[in-house]
Amino acid sequence: MNDRIVLTYHVSPEDFTRAGEASSDVKNKLKQMGVSPSAVRKVAIAMYEGEINMVIHANGGDITVEITPEKIVMILKDVGPGIADVEKAMQEGYSTAPDHVRSLGFGAGMGLPNMKNYTDDIQIDTKLGVGTTVTMTINL
Repeated sequence: MNDRIVLTYHVSPEDFTRAGEASSDVKNKLKQMGVSPSAVRKVAIAMYEGEINMVIHANGGDITVEITPEKIVMILKDVGPGIADVEKAMQEGYSTAPDHVRSLGFGAGMGLPNMKNYTDDIQIDTKLGVGTTVTMTINL
């Protein structure tokens, strides 16, 4: 494996038909690189949850994935409304998803809790009216 591989993706707002394509692509690339199945699973779950959050709440955004022999870092950056109460948003079951999103089977309030549970480190930098950057790390 190269010392560092960088992958970038754009996530379109409210595009539920394509939501998950970026995390699926990363999952497949990590498998091809021979990354351990448990690490691949963690990346796939955490990134999928973040990607869905970007589609539902954040007017889309961009994802950068940096892969090194030591770790995988996923940076999800959006220009959405920001997260008013991060502590509350981290509680399982808390959701601000609108009814039409819930009717599609999304918005159960498990996105951020799953992102935290499946990563070794998560940093959330959010500014109301500006956007949110979530940085998730999985150690290899």
